[in-house]
Amino acid sequence: MRAWEIQGSFGLDHLRLTDRPEPRPGPGQLTVRLTAASINYRDLLMVRGIYNPRQKLPLVPCSDGVGVVVELGPGVRRFAVGDRVSPIFSQSWLEGPPDRRAERTTLGGPLDGVMQEYLVVHEDSAVAVPEHLSDDEAACLPCAGVTAWRTVVTEGRVTAGDTVLTLGTGGVSLLAMQLARLQGARVIITSSSDDKLTRASELGAHHTINYRQVERWGKQAARIAGDRGVDLVVEVGGAGTLDESLRAVRVGGTVALIGVLAGARSDVALTRILMHSVRVQGIFVGNRADFEALNRALSLHTDVRPIVDRVFDFATLPKALRYLASGQHFGKVVVRAP
Repeated sequence: MRAWEIQGSFGLDHLRLTDRPEPRPGPGQLTVRLTAASINYRDLLMVRGIYNPRQKLPLVPCSDGVGVVVELGPGVRRFAVGDRVSPIFSQSWLEGPPDRRAERTTLGGPLDGVMQEYLVVHEDSAVAVPEHLSDDEAACLPCAGVTAWRTVVTEGRVTAGDTVLTLGTGGVSLLAMQLARLQGARVIITSSSDDKLTRASELGAHHTINYRQVERWGKQAARIAGDRGVDLVVEVGGAGTLDESLRAVRVGGTVALIGVLAGARSDVALTRILMHSVRVQGIFVGNRADFEALNRALSLHTDVRPIVDRVFDFATLPKALRYLASGQHFGKVVVRAP
């Protein structure tokens, strides 16, 4: 079978399209023929050697995919041949809070990921995907979808009448916007592009802020929320945006720290967190139970679909990663399996 590997050293120039033996399932396992995969900023950092410089190579990158079950190992009960499934991001994290083992069993590093024709996973580490979604859309769920769900619902506990601020128009931010609206919340979204903000408004954002034009966009968001501040910030920027996110959030509100697009280290005034009783919650995607809850919600609200910006052929993975790095995308970038 064909597979992409990071070989020898890190960097996009070290991605190689190779041939691997087709895997066979053992007891309790499934063989999944992958049909589509989406890429995340984590995947780009992994390929570049920034996410984990000690990651052992070669490595099949990327964690988000969907496919069809083509073979069952002995004792499988949860799925049948022909079922459409997605492997979960952390293969050992089925429910409850994360632990160290959950961090060591993630696809796309340290475990081989989904940029291959076939993948073998344990039946407990896969979920059925909503029937109404295309393969391209379903491939966006394992990380972006589950992260958005855990941020807004599991940890954020957003309810009707709340105000949610999402940063940027990437896959997680847009899905968080859609799910927050599903909960009855008002959504503010930021971007440096007026065109993207217009598209976000068309998708249902109640207010938009161009952070290039509004230097203190956190204060602006707080004013939009009636000067009390927003209830939840979907913080994907990290070091470069956290200070403004703390200006935006209300007393007793939550900043969900998801990404590090604007850096990983920051000098933050801790008094804003302390004096305002702000909850800063790290989000490490989510567990199988989160994924299953998300899928139940999407199956009931079929108008909510992940936004797919662009689809690349399997043979052009490096080009897809460079496109993601450019920041031009609105929503998710998808790679079709061979």
